[in-house]
Amino acid sequence: MHAQVQALALVVVVAFVYALARRVGALPPLLLVLVGLVASFVPGVPEYSLDPSVVLTLFLPPLLYAAAIQTSLPGFRANLRPIGLLAVGCVLFTTAVVAVVAHAAVPGLPWAAAFALGAIVAPPDAVAATAVARKAGLPRRVVTILEGESLVNDATALTALRVAAGAVTAATSWPHAVLELVVSAVGGAVVGLLTATFVTWLRRRTTDTVLDSTVSLLTPFAAYAAAESWASGVLAVVVAGLLLGHRSPLLQSPQSRLQQASLWRMIEFLLQGVLFALLGLQLAPVLRGLDEDAGVAVRASVLVALAVVLTRPLWVFPGTYLPRLVPRIARTEPPVPWQSPVVISWAGMRGAVSLAAALSLDEHFPHRRLVIVITFVVIGTTLLLQGSTLPLVIRRSGLQPADPTQDVLAEAAVKQRAARAAEAELDLAVGETDLPHGVEDRLRAGARHRALAAWERLGGGPGGSGQGDAPTERPSDAFKRVRRRMLDAERRVLVTARDEGHIDEEVMRAILRDLDLEEAMLSRDEGE
Repeated sequence: MHAQVQALALVVVVAFVYALARRVGALPPLLLVLVGLVASFVPGVPEYSLDPSVVLTLFLPPLLYAAAIQTSLPGFRANLRPIGLLAVGCVLFTTAVVAVVAHAAVPGLPWAAAFALGAIVAPPDAVAATAVARKAGLPRRVVTILEGESLVNDATALTALRVAAGAVTAATSWPHAVLELVVSAVGGAVVGLLTATFVTWLRRRTTDTVLDSTVSLLTPFAAYAAAESWASGVLAVVVAGLLLGHRSPLLQSPQSRLQQASLWRMIEFLLQGVLFALLGLQLAPVLRGLDEDAGVAVRASVLVALAVVLTRPLWVFPGTYLPRLVPRIARTEPPVPWQSPVVISWAGMRGAVSLAAALSLDEHFPHRRLVIVITFVVIGTTLLLQGSTLPLVIRRSGLQPADPTQDVLAEAAVKQRAARAAEAELDLAVGETDLPHGVEDRLRAGARHRALAAWERLGGGPGGSGQGDAPTERPSDAFKRVRRRMLDAERRVLVTARDEGHIDEEVMRAILRDLDLEEAMLSRDEGE
């Protein structure tokens, strides 16, 4: 019962801090870590334990899957080279640099243990970087690269850690380690592909939204469990999520997509919040367990944190511009303004996966406690230094987000093509059978309204006509405003009929669901 109370208290604190962060304009992950740091030294606060196996098997798969199903597969493919350079090249480069620094800073630290430390602190956190990137309004290509990197870099780092930890006990040779790295990557991708294929087969045979949501919830755990014992479970989850997210518009029913969008938003909110809070709460227990000389710990932590921060720009800038000296790459890829590598270089916050990886080390691992302390210092330094200043770096760099006018133009053009296809299908339906009076007119008017709504948004500023006159309410805005009032009136009638016994609760809920779906679509059109 005591553990249940602690878990409930943790979730309540997460919800409160998230609400506070939104109110003061702070980043929730950073505020949660700070609150956890302070709380870890407060007498009477229970000692929460961050179980590495729980993080890597219970938290990581759904968080990666939730990010993957929202990531554009065409965008991922188009930026595969920069994503690969960051998620594989930069992670391995950081691993090597940190290994050299740690080996020099800690007397008696074996090379294999130093490489293990490098692998632990090498991958930037998926949650922190993309949360900042989305809030700051970065160009879409930069956000895609950061999201793509965050999906794959954990697989590279955890595989490198497994290899380095095996080398500590002489359980593996370096040639065997390279082979294991390749097998892990290929095997993880194959398991992800097979998982996506099986889930696609299941979804084509069910229309039940609850069953579909259950399948969606189980998918990341199934992919991870099927691969983790011999390949990269992380990569399996990412590949499955990318493929299923890409197929979702034609594979799932609208009800399933709406339900699962809400489901995964809630899961992300809870898991991310709890992870960052637990991250801060680990400081006091970690320091109490340190049995190394304090001077060695401080020196090594500072040097490794400095190496982690500086290594990323040392890799990103050459990785951005040197390949463009190749004529084929220069012709096929757009030029990159200097602001993009600046922002990407500074988006290197580490998070809970690094700490979980450090805590997962065997008790007999050389200098285990010191490795954990160094990892914690690196996480705290990057989160508080880079995470808190990244919005400022983005603003000072002058990096512009995607042009909203171009987005609206593209949206309007594709909506017009979609409306023409819809009207052509309507013509076929009318030719095949007689529709009841008024149905054809309503369907045709609806298709034309959707086609014209995006063009209407180009008319000027909010509510403006685009001709300098006084702001006026656009027809589509007026339609949504009045339709919401009408929907509220319909709901009141439904509730009254239910309360007076004229309709059953089940009947009311079925009608209410249709009204809610219509209002959700009104909000979706406004980008809410």
